[in-house]
Amino acid sequence: MTDSEFHQLADEIMVIVEERIERHNEQNDDATFDIDYEINGGTMNLEFDNGSIIVISRQEPLHQIWLAAKSGGYHFAKQGNQWICNRSGFDFWQLLEESCTQQAGTKVELTDA
Repeated sequence: MTDSEFHQLADEIMVIVEERIERHNEQNDDATFDIDYEINGGTMNLEFDNGSIIVISRQEPLHQIWLAAKSGGYHFAKQGNQWICNRSGFDFWQLLEESCTQQAGTKVELTDA
């Protein structure tokens, strides 16, 4: 994968995360929490009502996406059509959803329905 291909793929995943967070917030209008997000360069911060934060960042030299949450740090590499954690073998979306659920204290669904 070239650097420009990685940048395109990393930008795409950030856009999809943003869309799914927006969808979550819209579908849970009556919920007691929203997930706020901010994108700055190659980093996205997801902030929860309790003040906890999940950080998603692109690691350009390694061509990886990193996720930092209370549950730990995860490094994802593109394998076929998925971003897979190099330690656990789990998919990015699964670990992001689990991390958001843990930090929100209630079920958060971010997988594509």
